[in-house]
Amino acid sequence: MDNDHVSQGERPVHRPAQLLLPQADVAQRLALGGSDEALANGTKTDLQAAKRLAKRLYTLDGFKKSDVARHLGKNNDFSHMVAEEYLTNFNFMGLTLDQALRTFLTQFALMGETQERERVLAHFSRRYRQCNPESLSTEDSVHTLTCAVMLLNTDLHGNNVGKRMSCSQFISNLEGLNEGKDFPKDMLKTLYSSIKNEKLQWTIDEEELRKSMSELADVRTDSASHTMKRLGSGGNLLAGAAQQADGELYKSGFLVRKAHADPDGKRTPRGRRGWKTFYAMLKGLVLYLQKDEYRTERELTEDDVKNAVSVHHCLAMRAADYSKRPNVFYLRTADWRVFLFQAPNAEQMQSWITRINVVAAMFSAPPFPAAIGSQKRFSRPLLPGSNTKLSQEEQVKSHENRFRAVSSELADLTASTPDRKVKGRELEEQKLRQEYLEFEKTRYGTYAMLLRAKQASGDEDLTAFEARLFDNGGLQRAHSSPTLPQDGANKEKSRGTKTSKSLKVTSSSASKSKKRNESKEEQEEAA
Repeated sequence: MDNDHVSQGERPVHRPAQLLLPQADVAQRLALGGSDEALANGTKTDLQAAKRLAKRLYTLDGFKKSDVARHLGKNNDFSHMVAEEYLTNFNFMGLTLDQALRTFLTQFALMGETQERERVLAHFSRRYRQCNPESLSTEDSVHTLTCAVMLLNTDLHGNNVGKRMSCSQFISNLEGLNEGKDFPKDMLKTLYSSIKNEKLQWTIDEEELRKSMSELADVRTDSASHTMKRLGSGGNLLAGAAQQADGELYKSGFLVRKAHADPDGKRTPRGRRGWKTFYAMLKGLVLYLQKDEYRTERELTEDDVKNAVSVHHCLAMRAADYSKRPNVFYLRTADWRVFLFQAPNAEQMQSWITRINVVAAMFSAPPFPAAIGSQKRFSRPLLPGSNTKLSQEEQVKSHENRFRAVSSELADLTASTPDRKVKGRELEEQKLRQEYLEFEKTRYGTYAMLLRAKQASGDEDLTAFEARLFDNGGLQRAHSSPTLPQDGANKEKSRGTKTSKSLKVTSSSASKSKKRNESKEEQEEAA
């Protein structure tokens, strides 16, 4: 079998990815009154149960506003029905998109994992189009514009440093994204003025407001940890795992994996950090990890789906600071989980790094922001799991624009002198923002350089492109410290970024003693 086989011919159309959970959440069943009826997909029992739960979520009967998004944002068939029923409580007929968003977001708190928030916005877009079929041509157009409005809201009213987005920039960013056409300029100008004059905001439970930011962070982290435990040691909220199983194969072979950090970068508990051997297959935007020996006729098992890793907006990089095993590379995902993978040899390690980053660069859709509510805690932008709709040239330019924007924001942040009155928590927020910007600068720089190199080579076959990269000695540069042309002012202000630093789990403020303890723990597990 050719482990590096890449299918030829036209690339299949990639549909927007969805997240997969193995079954309806047990907590949801309990919320329905302890019914032990089997919730088989599509049954009448399902629909009635979904209607009951949707009604209780809308009326907050036994639920808090902070609970709603968690139930709407899951991706099993039952949760889809709940979300559809929940949205029927909203009549958006005759409302502009921003008016509908304001109505929708005041009903609950848009919280949860990145992909959960993204799915909630997709449910909103579907309902808005149902109520206003003449507003935009397709549901995808509504979703695109919704994401753009969220981005605008964050840019105009968030805590980011630098220039705010202008109306002309807002319009320019959306060129050609209305099913290949432009959105009506009058509509975009009206939306811009509305968001600029009044930010999108929604309510949070009073008890949640009384909690400190650190407490809120702990609650979110504990919730994510609980989900990970329920799904299993390799579990993750994965975009389109089952849907992409028949996608194009970009690479396959044996890898040894170690879970290093859970979502949002929290260190993985020791009991789940062990090294495990898998047969890996990179298909579409999913890295499948199979425990058993690969067989072409075998269908994916539930464990295969649980262990799979979505590579949208990810970055793979040689683990130069990891010395306990050879040929190891880091993989940081869109939700900031970190995995260590050991390849059989140095050549395969470099090949995996290249293939993963090229696929992520080719197909990752442009980002849209995390929700901005009454909290002022730094929040990374949402990174959609769907495939990009941009052409190859547009995709490269999108990465280059993001690289320059992030570089400029990072330069402004590092050049600014902290106010003496700034409290410790705000300083920590600034460090988190800086770490995020440094990583994003590396990621987008890597994406842009790889796609430009691929364009220049003229190779559609990734094996040929990879060989050309190795021959030209370009791989190391593409995965170390990417640089792209910048404005003169930005050149003066920007500073070099060490890529390995951005992939470390501990913050820059971690003490030396903590690092020694973590090193000791790794020595104990690195069998």
